[in-house]
Amino acid sequence: MIRISKFIALCGVTSRRGAEALIKDASVTVNDELPEKIGLIIDPEVDVVKVDGVVIKPVAIKLYIVLNKPRKVMTTLQDPFKRKTIADYVKSMKYRVYPIGRLDYDTEGVLLLTNDGELAFRLAHPRYGVRKIYEALVKGEFKREQSMQISRGVKLEDGKIGRAKVDILNFRRNSTLIRLTLTEGRKREVKQLCSGVGHSVKSLKRVEFAGITVKGLTPGSWRKLTAGELTYLSQLVGLNKD
Repeated sequence: MIRISKFIALCGVTSRRGAEALIKDASVTVNDELPEKIGLIIDPEVDVVKVDGVVIKPVAIKLYIVLNKPRKVMTTLQDPFKRKTIADYVKSMKYRVYPIGRLDYDTEGVLLLTNDGELAFRLAHPRYGVRKIYEALVKGEFKREQSMQISRGVKLEDGKIGRAKVDILNFRRNSTLIRLTLTEGRKREVKQLCSGVGHSVKSLKRVEFAGITVKGLTPGSWRKLTAGELTYLSQLVGLNKD
């Protein structure tokens, strides 16, 4: 017996959070009926689960890759406005993979993709405090006092308090390059933190996610995670991988 959202994640369709969104959107059926609730418990040996009318089953092979996401690319597998998406860069994958977390349309850098729902769920969940590092080029002269202000906390659009460790890397003409280290990663958090201390972001790049980088990868290219990287990620969020 298993929660339907976790079962959908195990089938490589999306993460548990993504599965809950699919259920809310009436994209999921169990024995050809809409689930009565998001937390429905099913028996995978008996119940037939479909997503958009297609029967799903747990994936036979789990895949883990890192993509160097280019700018002006949507972090989604399809876009109703026909903009370029990350799916355009992973067409050669035998099995469908989906992103762990999101990068804005105009943000580039490290993006992990997988069909392992449990690992994706944990890496994206704030509870596990997974480290994400960004480099942002901001307008104006960014000062140490503003770094301290962000480390103490800045109120975000949703009313929550966002924090980050900020290092000033160098000054350029009318701008400053800074590095921000976060462990939560709410929507547009880096841009909100910078805006909260009076600096708009001119360009943004994620240079590290949970210790994984895109060193050696040109924008739009990807590679499979190594066994060592996968073991590290799994241990980081309390999963054991042989």
